[in-house]
Amino acid sequence: MGARENAAVVRRGYEAFNSADMETLTEIFDERASWHTPGRGPVAGDHRGREAIFAQFGRYVGETGGTFKATLQHVLTSDDGRVVGVHHNTAERDGKHLDVDCCIVFEVEDGRITDGREHFSDLYAWDEFWT
Repeated sequence: MGARENAAVVRRGYEAFNSADMETLTEIFDERASWHTPGRGPVAGDHRGREAIFAQFGRYVGETGGTFKATLQHVLTSDDGRVVGVHHNTAERDGKHLDVDCCIVFEVEDGRITDGREHFSDLYAWDEFWT
């Protein structure tokens, strides 16, 4: 698959995440995928396997009463299977408001996401929101 197809996979992933479409997420995430969330807060860490990743996503949505959104702004591609999704996160939780830019570097192989690494424009704000 080329860069255009890999970008389409990532776009589908954002749409599926924001609409809680678990069928599509299951289709596009490799069973052995990994996910990496930076920081020192309670949601930071590495997650191995599709189910662990989905548990992390469930935390984002569950702990915010369904208000967590990742609004896709740009998709950048490379010929080596990496795709960068640039988005804006918003959410409400325990009287706190999340409003932070983020990018995720995705690795895509054979039409499936095999790795995701989150990077935040303001990691302190991200950590503070979750504590």
